[in-house]
Amino acid sequence: MLGFLFRRAVLALLVCLTVLVVAFSLTRLSGDLAVSIGGPNATSEDIATIRKNYGLDRPLPVQFFDWAANAASGDLGRSYLYHAPVSGLIKERLPITLALGMSGLTIALLTAIPLGIVSAMREGSVLDRVIGLVALLGQAMPSFWLGLVLVIWFGLKLQWLPISGIDTWDGFILPGIVLAFSAIPALLRLTRAGMIEALSSDYIRTARAKGLSTASIVLKHALRNAAMPVVSVAAVQLGFMLGGSIVIETVFALHGIGYLAWESISKNDFPVVQAVVLLLAMIYTALTLVADMMNAVLDPRLRAG
Repeated sequence: MLGFLFRRAVLALLVCLTVLVVAFSLTRLSGDLAVSIGGPNATSEDIATIRKNYGLDRPLPVQFFDWAANAASGDLGRSYLYHAPVSGLIKERLPITLALGMSGLTIALLTAIPLGIVSAMREGSVLDRVIGLVALLGQAMPSFWLGLVLVIWFGLKLQWLPISGIDTWDGFILPGIVLAFSAIPALLRLTRAGMIEALSSDYIRTARAKGLSTASIVLKHALRNAAMPVVSVAAVQLGFMLGGSIVIETVFALHGIGYLAWESISKNDFPVVQAVVLLLAMIYTALTLVADMMNAVLDPRLRAG
């Protein structure tokens, strides 16, 4: 088990180092940062001063290693737009995005897993086809369109739920539903496929022959084996939700990490952009590592692999 965890941890570290290089390189490939900071009215003297003040006149390898060393110590630089430490901005906005992502994942799991189980137990029936159609619609539906529809119906016409802000817990319901819709199809199909395979296996037939109840067979035996791919994909989907929350946060006026990234990209605030990319990649890598550990607990064969 320790060897398995060590290999996964080393791989996660290599991924984070790669993201460091990619995040730094992408901001430099976008153009001359000094010109972007100075704006269209900046003179050549102004641009030269900006390069010197922000260290942009140094060789790129020096800039990279300086930024990487500072990032490792928790110093992510200073925002040009907000004139504040980047770490403080992220600390302020990250809880909103994390709460939004967890809301979306919770709704997705509570919807996809029961529907996947029912669909597998009624394989080939009308109910199975209806559930499959719902999953297909969820996959094809644009998130921004669904968000606007929910805002119009449940926020403006029915006035059941708030359409913006996080003053109360129900402010996360509508954006959570929108995020969940993008994850439900994959989780539902994996649950259905895993349950169909598990229910047709020999040990399930043995459990039925022993007289175990249907609930015990489905929830205790079949679902345990069917859950492994669902765990992995759930972790990946949470990473997608956190990284792709920019659209949802914009629609519902939630000032989280996604909205911060959009503001920073539009205003050429590259220290914030670099930090957000690095942070989301580290979260995504950590979630993948946690999923591997949970799968190793569910299936001991993976520990020896």
